[in-house]
Amino acid sequence: MNATNSTHDGATTAAPLRAAASRPKISPGLLRLFGKYSDFYLRGHFHSVRMLANAAPSSDNDFPVVIYLNHSSWWDPMICLLLARQLFKQRKTYGPIAAEALQRYRFFERLGFFGVRKGARGAADFVRQAEAILSSSDSALWLTPQGKFADDRARPLQFQSGLGHLARRSGPLSFLPLAVEYTFWEERLPEVLLSFGEPLVFDGTPRPSLLETTHLLESALASVQEQLCAASQRRRPDEWRVVLHGKAGTSCVYDFWRRIRARRRGEPFHAAHSDL
Repeated sequence: MNATNSTHDGATTAAPLRAAASRPKISPGLLRLFGKYSDFYLRGHFHSVRMLANAAPSSDNDFPVVIYLNHSSWWDPMICLLLARQLFKQRKTYGPIAAEALQRYRFFERLGFFGVRKGARGAADFVRQAEAILSSSDSALWLTPQGKFADDRARPLQFQSGLGHLARRSGPLSFLPLAVEYTFWEERLPEVLLSFGEPLVFDGTPRPSLLETTHLLESALASVQEQLCAASQRRRPDEWRVVLHGKAGTSCVYDFWRRIRARRRGEPFHAAHSDL
């Protein structure tokens, strides 16, 4: 069938095409301001954000990168923004958001977000937009391929097909798995624990099927999650690098009394309950 439309006099015109996708235009000033607010907000709700010291992200190539993570919390976008600003400073960061939310909060587009809708049409638009973003080598695309909140311990991981489509259709690309865990250790506020896996590079060579590609990406993230879980249970501070220090202590009243007692004894005051 020809992609044409008929007019009332028998002439034909080309069917309208969807506008070519392009990278959202990021406002550096707005991104910097929102990043400072995000850091402040995280400090008020967590004791620390920690990353396994031996699992720093690898950025040895000039490919665009897709960072994909398990989706266990409402906090995930703020954690991604923190990591983007600290560990991927030389890259422009992008991520999907529900189209309805983007319509409501238009300034998110200036932070690097782009809208996605549910359904087959929305999935196709997502791949098209992601490919446009990843056509530039300085791009970093952050994704939660589970597509919904899921418990950290849920196995097997079940990704939606978009990530696999990107790996098979685009390239060369580096896919970096990121495991995230929110847990309590020895403070009133929880910890955010992070670990990056080894990058999977898709360089344009013959690729497996969509299902096999998706399973490969799922297995890589699941392996990093298991390593992170084991390190979390060990609770050894020397294994971790603190990305962001948050709050310690119990409450302002109780900590005030502890501070006075320490001063009377001539001892330094430490709000934290342990050295973790």
